[in-house]
Amino acid sequence: MNGTSKTLIWLTLATLCAASVGTAALFPVAIGGRWGYTDETGKLAVNPQFEHATDFSESLAAVRLAGRWGYVNASGNLVVNPQFDRAGAFREGLAAVEIGGRHGYVGLDGKYVINPQFDEAEAFSEGFAAIKLDHRWGFVDRTGKVVIAPQFEEAGQFQAGLTAIKLGGQHGYADTNGRIVINPQFERAEGFSEGLAAVRLGGRWGFVDKTGKLVIEPQFDEAGAFVKGLAPVKLGKFWGFIDPQGKFAINPQFQEAGSFAEGLARVRAVGRWGFVDTQGKYAINPQFADALDFNHGLARVSLGSHFTGAFTGGLKFGYVSTEGRYIWNPNK
Repeated sequence: MNGTSKTLIWLTLATLCAASVGTAALFPVAIGGRWGYTDETGKLAVNPQFEHATDFSESLAAVRLAGRWGYVNASGNLVVNPQFDRAGAFREGLAAVEIGGRHGYVGLDGKYVINPQFDEAEAFSEGFAAIKLDHRWGFVDRTGKVVIAPQFEEAGQFQAGLTAIKLGGQHGYADTNGRIVINPQFERAEGFSEGLAAVRLGGRWGFVDKTGKLVIEPQFDEAGAFVKGLAPVKLGKFWGFIDPQGKFAINPQFQEAGSFAEGLARVRAVGRWGFVDTQGKYAINPQFADALDFNHGLARVSLGSHFTGAFTGGLKFGYVSTEGRYIWNPNK
């Protein structure tokens, strides 16, 4: 499993976003070394009391107390007592958890639906979850039944009925029956989005369709996922955005760029992060040391630190609206 896939399982700070709880949205915040939650207006909804807090998913959020992970509801009440070494987000009613070096899945009541037995476990997607046993990846269904025997060197989440896999040192794609539908032939392969998937061949990135046909020839140094008809790609030193025909819709000009989310894409220029619209115009000028994608109308930003690996330390972060207005000030 590659690093990108793993971050989908265990919610690190780099992937924390807001999540919808009923009709509201709650966002993790930290004050004085303790974590709580604010609503979309910047009002504290759950007082800071946890050693760490992640985003909500399917009405619950993983929090850490006394070195162990459990789950709270939108009122901040523990509904699953802290007991896990690690706890992931709920997807399709199940969350991957780790205890004693083994991985399994719990339901929203905190009870095991699939007992801890795997070396690693990924979140559910389209009814299946990737699991690792004896150095190989396969898939289980929601009952814990192994439906695709562990056989792959790497495996991701199912997207549009296909998952990127690694076999024999090469990457390809398999369907929900475990059948190889695009032969392993790529140096790297990412998940499908809007009918296309980024693949690397000969050290360059291009895009294939679900039949495995190269529809955008490998020519880029790096590539991200298509969202709303645009994908970030790097050519030479700079990033821009291409359309599904491989033509630049936004010329390469950024030091870094992410995929679009809620109409805006985060980009880095002159060493700072800002956000552009689908025309490539700045909606929020570059000013942040780091920034995450927009989710439920807000984006997490930092003025002085990077999010990667920032579980510890005095990281100060905030949230901005799509107009660039602070909802939660980083200096709070």
